[in-house]
Amino acid sequence: MKNKVVVLFLIISAYFLVSFAPVVKNDLNNIEDPTIQEIINSYKKNISLWPKPTIDKGVEWKEFASIQRDTAYFTTQDRPEVILGKMLFFDPKLSGSNQISCSSCHDPEMGWTDRRKVSLGNNHLEGTRNTQSLYNIAERTSFFWDGRASTLEDQANGPLSALHEMDMDVNKLPEKLSQYKGYKKLFKDAFGDEKVTNKRINNALAAFQKSIKSQPSRFDKFIDGDYNKLTDQEIYGMHLFRTKARCMNCHNGKYLTDESFHNIGLTYYKRKFEDLGRYEITKKAEDVGKFKTPSLRDLLNTSPWMHNGFFDDLDGLINVYNSGMHMIDPTAEEKAQDPLYPYTDPLLKPLSLTRDEKAALKSFLEAMNGSKFKMDRPKFPLE
Repeated sequence: MKNKVVVLFLIISAYFLVSFAPVVKNDLNNIEDPTIQEIINSYKKNISLWPKPTIDKGVEWKEFASIQRDTAYFTTQDRPEVILGKMLFFDPKLSGSNQISCSSCHDPEMGWTDRRKVSLGNNHLEGTRNTQSLYNIAERTSFFWDGRASTLEDQANGPLSALHEMDMDVNKLPEKLSQYKGYKKLFKDAFGDEKVTNKRINNALAAFQKSIKSQPSRFDKFIDGDYNKLTDQEIYGMHLFRTKARCMNCHNGKYLTDESFHNIGLTYYKRKFEDLGRYEITKKAEDVGKFKTPSLRDLLNTSPWMHNGFFDDLDGLINVYNSGMHMIDPTAEEKAQDPLYPYTDPLLKPLSLTRDEKAALKSFLEAMNGSKFKMDRPKFPLE
């Protein structure tokens, strides 16, 4: 009797499986991946209705947002503390040699960078890191590649005093500038009296730098509803940026940066070009090789890229990210023997982008370039 029950159960089960199979097959045949054109059309609407990006669990992210033209620009430039800050920024008298200014590395005609792999300063000494652009600097939450300064005002003393940058004794700088009647007047206009102090110098420099902003790009106009501003290829590239290419895990929000720090596999640990990054500030093993996520605004104006300036070609840069960047992760044994041996950030993974997908992604990155304005250099006080 027991055997008959088992046989009957198997016959009934087989019947249901056979009956169900055509239904499953038909359901699969009716599922179609969205075509590229459907994907493109899904972005030609209010950004709140866009497809959600591919974001890893635990990652805090912000949706894209457009920047607007700075309608207060000329009013801002007429503020006394900004006028003073601009003079100081371009004046080589802030350096020990009287030959180097802040603008030597942050040139307005070069996207507020110097277009070098690494900076070149006092006595033609090379630095070890790439000069970061000043576009939208007021929106940053920390400064330098390793985040060692929390305010723009605190940041100033670093390049002013560094031997391989401006090599100025900042304690002597107020007295040096006080010798110029033109500066005394500028400080009085900005702060109410002629007294020159380091704090006032730094505050004025920061006030001017905070006025440096990106101009809207075609990307921004697309977000704001002008859907003809991006080509189909650029829109598809934006979709890849948000999904398969995984870029939005780190580059998100209005300025396309998470304001955080990541090890992307370019630490060169215990090799030539080694740079331990944020670890030098925190002394935490997990921070070895981590660097600040740069903004992607005006990307074409700010090459070369990365903390070491090793990349000046977008195709090469995309290929590196496509690889996954995990070529030098330590084995378990190596990590046990050396706790500082860094792991590449797990957010980075092989992407398997096709040639056409890489071309589309590149076209989108290029579409975020909008700034063309070149600032004239002021005539700073000579007596």
